[in-house]
Amino acid sequence: MSNYTPMIQQYLSIKEQAKDAFLFFRLGDFYEMFFDDAILASKELEITLTGREGGATEKIPMCGVPYHSAENYIQRLIEKGYKVAICEQMEEASATKGMVRRDIVRVVTPGTVMEGKALGDKSNNYMVCVTETDGMLALAACDLSTGELYVTSVPDSKEWLLDEINIYEPSEMLGDGHLLDFVTSRLSPVGRRVVYTAWDKSKDDLVRDQFGEAAWARLTEERRQCVSRLIAYLNETQKRSLGQLTQISVYEPNHFMILDPFTRRNLELVETVRERSKKGSLLWLLDRTETSMGARLLRRWIDKPLLNSHMIEERLEAVDRLYHQFIFREDVRAQLKEIYDLERLVGRIAFGSANARDLIALKLSLARIPGLRELCAESPSQTLRRIAQTLDSCTDLCALIEEAVADEPPISVRDGGIIKEGYHQRLDELREASVNGKRWIAELEAKERAATGIRSLKIGYNKVFGYYIEVTKSNLASLPEGRYERKQTLANAERYITPELKEKESLILEAEDKMVDLEYTLFSELRSKLNAEIPRLQKLAEQVAEIDVYQSMASVSAERGFVKPELTTGYDFVVEQGRHPVVEAVMKDGSFIANGTALEESDAHILLITGPNMAGKSTYMRQVALIAIMAQIGCFVPAARAKVPMLDRIFTRIGAADDLIGGQSTFMVEMADIQVMTDKATPRSLIIIDELGRGTSTSEGMAIAQAVIEFVHDIIGCKALVSTHFHELAHLEQSLSSLRNYSMAVQESGDKVNFLRKLIQGAASSSYGIYCARLAGLPSNIIERANGLLHGFEQAAAQVTAGTENVAGAKEATAHRTRSGTGAASSLNTENRDNSPQMLREQGAAASQAQPLSQQATLVKEDTVQAAEDSSVLEQGATGVIQLSIFGEQELAPVKSQSESETAEANPVVRQILRKVKNADVMNMTPLQAMQLLNELKNKANGL
Repeated sequence: MSNYTPMIQQYLSIKEQAKDAFLFFRLGDFYEMFFDDAILASKELEITLTGREGGATEKIPMCGVPYHSAENYIQRLIEKGYKVAICEQMEEASATKGMVRRDIVRVVTPGTVMEGKALGDKSNNYMVCVTETDGMLALAACDLSTGELYVTSVPDSKEWLLDEINIYEPSEMLGDGHLLDFVTSRLSPVGRRVVYTAWDKSKDDLVRDQFGEAAWARLTEERRQCVSRLIAYLNETQKRSLGQLTQISVYEPNHFMILDPFTRRNLELVETVRERSKKGSLLWLLDRTETSMGARLLRRWIDKPLLNSHMIEERLEAVDRLYHQFIFREDVRAQLKEIYDLERLVGRIAFGSANARDLIALKLSLARIPGLRELCAESPSQTLRRIAQTLDSCTDLCALIEEAVADEPPISVRDGGIIKEGYHQRLDELREASVNGKRWIAELEAKERAATGIRSLKIGYNKVFGYYIEVTKSNLASLPEGRYERKQTLANAERYITPELKEKESLILEAEDKMVDLEYTLFSELRSKLNAEIPRLQKLAEQVAEIDVYQSMASVSAERGFVKPELTTGYDFVVEQGRHPVVEAVMKDGSFIANGTALEESDAHILLITGPNMAGKSTYMRQVALIAIMAQIGCFVPAARAKVPMLDRIFTRIGAADDLIGGQSTFMVEMADIQVMTDKATPRSLIIIDELGRGTSTSEGMAIAQAVIEFVHDIIGCKALVSTHFHELAHLEQSLSSLRNYSMAVQESGDKVNFLRKLIQGAASSSYGIYCARLAGLPSNIIERANGLLHGFEQAAAQVTAGTENVAGAKEATAHRTRSGTGAASSLNTENRDNSPQMLREQGAAASQAQPLSQQATLVKEDTVQAAEDSSVLEQGATGVIQLSIFGEQELAPVKSQSESETAEANPVVRQILRKVKNADVMNMTPLQAMQLLNELKNKANGL
């Protein structure tokens, strides 16, 4: 380092303070970057990479951006997930001998952006800090642009941590390194880019100074540590007052319904699954807010439905009054429409970055508050009247801004023209001097034109040369000699200055400089006065946002015909004519078919739903969950009547998804979701599983599905909606007292199928998968082949059923023989010599379509084994009768005689075949399992 020039040495020493950020190093009118920063920045920003002599043997890589447009470049780097440290000159170069002192004035990170495109108007920009202390996990979330700070904690639960982080969707995370490693390994890399910073510095005294001793005393130890680290990080990166952070909002996780990331995604609460856009989500439907802060509050309510019935009833009461009074609701909307984003305006004021236009926006917003307060105070809603009682109109702050700031100020606070005339006496004097000076300039221009006779002569000004007299080259001969001093030469003109113009210029510019400096000083003082009122303004912003959310939910409810739900602390969940709110809203043709729901403790709290694809099973199950969520955020619901219990958690397993990066298949992801359900669900939960048991073999999937349903029924006892294509599971209605079969109604007309979208009681008989394949546009030869194979499988299943009935008949005959004595037995044996036993044979081509299911374990039932043994007794009297095969073209062979059978039974392969037949649990086999078993036995018999 000693070989580098002093300037490069200064750069390297400052760079040590910001190793994980780009260092924008101020040199004159540019921010320069060197070494690796320059190489990477040139690629990311697509700017030219150059080199600079710096004392090394080779040129140092360098690139730079103009300081006046640096904000755009910084924004681009932030959007790509980088940090930017801004290093400014701390003293004037002209007044300093030697090296100018420089230092970092701010580190801009994705979580500390205060303005720009990175901040969505209707979404928060959270930074999250996670820590672990004595087995307790703590999480603090902060949006620096709005001044929000939340903190909570739970006993060590990594799954809870992921759920909570997913709600905030942070752009930046910091805290314990091992927790950040866990989060990065589990969160999907697809989506919003997150910057992670391991951070262990704490500053308790800063927290005490920022929020007061009382707020600090109310925090538990793990929450103190988490907040302390977050504030220490913000203090080190922002290097200025954090006046917008005025309170710590502490909450307990068990005060809100828990919605894991999969549930929030499957239900499309704030964004759609496919396009990850707001349009098509529940938030999109309910968002009729007029203010940005109202839109952000609505999203927070959707993310965290309440478990406090009193708070929910308060919200419902306000929505109810606004719902039934259209004129009142529209008056409220008219007032809200003129209110700007108070939260972010206040944040910029506290941060010291607010300009004069921000203050004008604040003034216009405050001017609407008295009218809004009056409307709420006179409303029939008790909740709105309560808000109006504490609503601070801030009329004094509005008057202060009105008195000081010009109505149409410039964007920059350094260009003057931001303070009204009459606000400050000295400023008015300087303005008068400036105006008189400019009047003198205009008079001088007229006098010079008259003296020289040059009508195109003009007096102009720029920041480089000051005031000048400009004469075109064609008129230079008309100028008197010795009076004009050349100042600048242009292509078609010359610029001059005269002694009296030079003298007046210094007076005018001095007045203008003093005027601009004084205006900036006065504006800064005004901003400081407003900064002292930040708590008042933030409280006002919260209340305005709450009113905005109420009118938004009331407007949507009135337009869509929603009804007020009846919230209970009981178990029963009953909905009459429920509808999916979003699907109904986007339907262009036709009307949405409403369906009822009855999940009752005394009757059925598990619905097993079967039926075709595309019939509306998933839509129905989602709508039940959405109705519960809408009720618990305090909104009306899409139904004719709704009795909704307080749900502590909703689990969903809907749609196929895999985790390729995590090395998990679709089925493994499904089983992981089911594991979370079985582990976390309580009797107050709602479980929704779509097509349970798919992704593995038929028998295994059916076994898992039945076991899960039985577990939910017998162990958890919660409300559940389960859809499946395993129609064989319909028998569970007989063994599980709280389960009922339902299906989606279908109307068949020839080869066409109409999905009626209506939920009816009873199990379905078909899934109509081939018909859906036809609707999807599969080639006709595939459809025809599938129909042919299906017909063969159904015939095979029917024959297996017939064989099962024969075994049952043999058992009944054996029992009759036992009751009738030896005489009856002798008669039976004589009869059997004339009737050979039924032997099923199958077609090889059909059997080859079946999956190898013979290896599935079956439950051996004693009565079935006895029936098989009785059937083998009947075989001993068989004669050479030929059994026709149901599987078509196969060579017919006579059945072996009794003597041949006795010889064959000595063969160990024959004994093995007989043992498999005896142990086969035919009654509990699926058709495919039975066909595979027959195929296996046939192959072994052919080898004899």
